[in-house]
Amino acid sequence: MAFSLSRALVPLTSRLPVRWTRWIEPARLPPPYRGPVAAQLVQEETFLRNRAQVERRLPDILGRALARIWIDPGFRIRFGDDPKGTLADYGVHLPETIEVEFETAGLRRPQVVVYEQLGARDKRRRLLYLQLVMVAGR
Repeated sequence: MAFSLSRALVPLTSRLPVRWTRWIEPARLPPPYRGPVAAQLVQEETFLRNRAQVERRLPDILGRALARIWIDPGFRIRFGDDPKGTLADYGVHLPETIEVEFETAGLRRPQVVVYEQLGARDKRRRLLYLQLVMVAGR
């Protein structure tokens, strides 16, 4: 499926929807931004209905979200409080059996982990995880 978002993982800081101060009170967070495509995670409303679709499409979407977390403190707070709800607010709808966790404790870099719930018991299976890695080349 052709996707016409720019190749950049995140928009330039100057093109973010709102300029943020260093500290933000969670109660003062604005509603999800519905502006230019550069600030969106997906171009159009996306419904992932099964594990195969999640494994195929969600890594790209979460890659954009994780990269944006690094430059947008408001988005980081919102995503940290409710990852699945934030994705839904930005047009990415996941099946009920899929859980998304944002982990920062004890890590040098934050990571996003996606689990699939296996039945009514507390069993779950890790489908994927994403973490930004700094790589330099010459």
